Amino acid sequence: MPRILVIGAGGQIGSELTYKLRELYGPENVVASDIGYHNTHIVNSGIFEIVDAQDYDSIKTCIDKHEIDTIYLMAAMLSATGEKYPMKAWDLNINSIFHVLNLAKDGFIKQIFWPSSIAVFGPTTPALNTPQHTIAEPTTVYGITKQVGERWCEYYHDKYGVDVRSLRYPGIISWKTMPGGGTTDYAVEIYHKAVLNKHYECFLSENTQLPMMFMEDAINATVKIMQAESNTVKIRSSYNLAALSFTPKDISEAIQKHIPEFKITYKPDFRQNIANSWPKSIDDSSARTDWNWSHNYDLDKMTEEMITQLRNKYKDSTTTN
Repeated sequence: MPRILVIGAGGQIGSELTYKLRELYGPENVVASDIGYHNTHIVNSGIFEIVDAQDYDSIKTCIDKHEIDTIYLMAAMLSATGEKYPMKAWDLNINSIFHVLNLAKDGFIKQIFWPSSIAVFGPTTPALNTPQHTIAEPTTVYGITKQVGERWCEYYHDKYGVDVRSLRYPGIISWKTMPGGGTTDYAVEIYHKAVLNKHYECFLSENTQLPMMFMEDAINATVKIMQAESNTVKIRSSYNLAALSFTPKDISEAIQKHIPEFKITYKPDFRQNIANSWPKSIDDSSARTDWNWSHNYDLDKMTEEMITQLRNKYKDSTTTN
């Protein structure tokens, strides 16, 4: 049974990953951590520690205290926020992966999961069915940090035998948690606004196609790659991961099947340029071949689940925005 530390457990993906890991391995074997107590559900649902991902000693102290052998490093500053605070994004995203890789190199932990992103790609990358191995010239600080992180992950595996595993997440959509400053955030916000207000003003243009994924599929992929036999994980930089590709217009039409009166308007902002630099669809055949990845949710199935769950969540709410 692994002894797991989730760093950044209060975030959008980190929180739901923590719940899944506790379900699989027992709450006594999964330590959640973050820089503060802002996510009270995570803080109160099991073992929780304050850990600063940029502080080696903070991470090492937690490892020693709880006899940790596996780390999921989910702490990061995302694309849109990173463009506002480039040096903070660099420091957080790079320092944290170095600390964890060095802890593994020195024998303090056995296994690492570190998420990369489609942000590693750029405008020179083939936009349709982006290959696993291709041109990667990112134009955002977030993408640069993920590209650098991928190279260091592969280096530490090849040079020191570190068992690090990684996925290039697309946009992640969940009804449980709100996103945290990414360019694909609209695909979560739109469902909340549809249920509450029947209207959404989108910060991307109507035909901006991007790769997306329902949270349940993303969590399942994360667990699956970490449970895979080591010899089946053949890519140690980061695997392409895909499920859906759609535009704001596509998602609004899917919502209108359930909420006919829903309206969408468009007011692109600085995030449009970021989205324009990213792929429209991803070829993840390596993941599907190497460790049998497959997704379960298409756009209609995801939309039905999102609207059903959010209606239940907001049924007693009179909030309007």
